Amino acid sequence: MTWIAAVTRLRARREPGVLVTVATVRGHAPREAGAKLVVGERGAWGSIGGGNVEAVSIDRARELIAAGAAEPELMDFALNDKVTNRHGVQCCGGTVQVLLEPLPVVRAVAVFGVGHVGLELARILARQDIDLHLIDSRADLLGEERLGVLADSVAQVQVHHTPLLPEEVLAELPHGTHVLIMTHDHAEDAALCDAALRTGHLGSVGLIGSAAKWARFRKRLSTEGGHDDAAIDRIKTPIGLADIGGKDPATIAVSVAADLLRTFESTGG
Repeated sequence: MTWIAAVTRLRARREPGVLVTVATVRGHAPREAGAKLVVGERGAWGSIGGGNVEAVSIDRARELIAAGAAEPELMDFALNDKVTNRHGVQCCGGTVQVLLEPLPVVRAVAVFGVGHVGLELARILARQDIDLHLIDSRADLLGEERLGVLADSVAQVQVHHTPLLPEEVLAELPHGTHVLIMTHDHAEDAALCDAALRTGHLGSVGLIGSAAKWARFRKRLSTEGGHDDAAIDRIKTPIGLADIGGKDPATIAVSVAADLLRTFESTGG
């Protein structure tokens, strides 16, 4: 497996990792500058030359993973028989500098409802390095012509057409996905709120709408859904920053995106 494929695999599995690169080489060394190795919690792919350099790099990479480190670091190795090594002697004669870059688990966001506000929100969130799931029961809103504005996204965008039961997508979302509910149909919103509270692996859950809408939903979630107050309080509504009061779709989207980014920072992912 190539290092690019390994990074992609870790991202898809939402597993942390470290990209290890031979940054500089002076004199003789097992691999040239630019050689790469990807280290995960349970595996490693590629090679930076084997021996002590690679073994120590893997050990340190797993320490960074365990610590949840975010900052890259450099390690220096002298390849001669006078150096005491942890994993045997490498006496090629040169020196090697290795760069370790943590690959954190990428956040995931699911937007239920890709109407006027949902599309504007998707355009903003698509500039973030996240996994962005767009879900709607209306096929005409998910066409390539309409979503073409997301073609240059930094985010990995996945589109879900759910003509019958949009809430079934919740069980398929990655662990820790932040959910934003803003469909065109209040009945659909209510079903999604109920299903979200029954789906234990999600991150934050946000609902767009008025205080009157939430009062009806809260009563329904309690009396019909059987959810207690603590569970219902997991749903944040209204969403967005309270001091941004504009009602046009682009303004609402900016407010909701900023609020979500603040949630990212407060939860650490």
